Amino acid sequence: MIQYSNIHQTSNFAVLSISYEKADVETRGKFAFFDDNIKNFVTRIHDENLGDAFVVSTCNRTEIYSTSPNYLLVAEEYCKTIGVNLSDFLQFANIATKEEALNHLFRVAAGLESQIIGDFEIIGQIKKAYARFKKERQNSNPFLERSINSAIQISKRIKNETGISNGAASVSYAAVHYILNNQKRITEKNILLLGVGEIGQNTVENLVKHVYQPKIKIANRTQEKAAKISEKYNIPNIDYNDFEKELENTDILIVATGAKTPIINKSHLKNGKEILIIDLSIPHNVDKDVSELDNVTLIDVDDLSKQIQETIQQREKEIPKAEVIIKEMTRDFLEWEKKRKLAPNIHHFKAVLKNMERNEMHNFYRKNKYININDMELSEKMIQKITNRFAKYIIDNPLKAEEISKLMHEILVEQPNNEFNEKH
Repeated sequence: MIQYSNIHQTSNFAVLSISYEKADVETRGKFAFFDDNIKNFVTRIHDENLGDAFVVSTCNRTEIYSTSPNYLLVAEEYCKTIGVNLSDFLQFANIATKEEALNHLFRVAAGLESQIIGDFEIIGQIKKAYARFKKERQNSNPFLERSINSAIQISKRIKNETGISNGAASVSYAAVHYILNNQKRITEKNILLLGVGEIGQNTVENLVKHVYQPKIKIANRTQEKAAKISEKYNIPNIDYNDFEKELENTDILIVATGAKTPIINKSHLKNGKEILIIDLSIPHNVDKDVSELDNVTLIDVDDLSKQIQETIQQREKEIPKAEVIIKEMTRDFLEWEKKRKLAPNIHHFKAVLKNMERNEMHNFYRKNKYININDMELSEKMIQKITNRFAKYIIDNPLKAEEISKLMHEILVEQPNNEFNEKH
């Protein structure tokens, strides 16, 4: 009987995660992964024949998802790519494998592992990260495709069927929430936002939504992108090279850029004007030393996570509902995987029956010179019914699948062939 290898299974799935739970902002910044690392990392994984892996890197977490049984070798190649020691990485990493890793992915997608519970920005980042890696790898992994699609469906269901995202509590809203609670006469304040990536755009949207006619300007390294956001929200944008001059009149600076090192330091804040700086970047894009200046108040992502606790408490009550959905979708995923693993056995069994049907139909036609269409339809239904019975049995009894498949092959293929050879 034909033997099939089953690759990309839950048994090979692993995730190595560095998150806010064990690592502060500074530490997370050391292990952050940037888009310009993708090609080098994918090439390393391919050259070492380590299967498939992709990285999700956000302000709160950096995670390596892998379908390689040698996930530590994948982690080693990752560390070489970003220039850190594997031992340093493992000091802060949580490692999950098999169904535990799948459950972790689903919980992350559900917003249950976010620093602010119910923050669904992560699912969009997972989708984009996988798409970028798949493009570079130039192939798809059926297991990862299905697991990410399941994660997306989980995210959608939890948004629609629970109240876990009720009340705005994302990192971007937390920034606006802080401003609203700590700044007087907010409509008179000059606000400058650097960076209009996903978090920057969400911050703009929340400012426009919660502040009446905010005096906000935006700047972005890519001027074209800044112009689009400027037009969308009807707010002015400035040339990125002019932001230092604009700082002289700024009351609130929000930094949501993606630089590898700080772009704001003490030298930018010499005029003594009071200013609130909110750094939404990981790693820090604002030098921590600026907080030493009497006129500067510096807030970062970890500071913001302490806000809006009332909303969080309400969301926590919805967690059991979300976990029920995750459990249901996980069961469906594992059922799909079980069927996929046994599909070659099922297809082979059906092919054998179809071959028997063709032979019998041929003999029938040779003797009677006709074949009734109704007989053919009935035959097809019988084949499908028998195949379904076979499929259900081996899916319900996976440990017997190979034994039963082999037995059916012996009865339906080998025995008739032996009988034919004996007669001829």
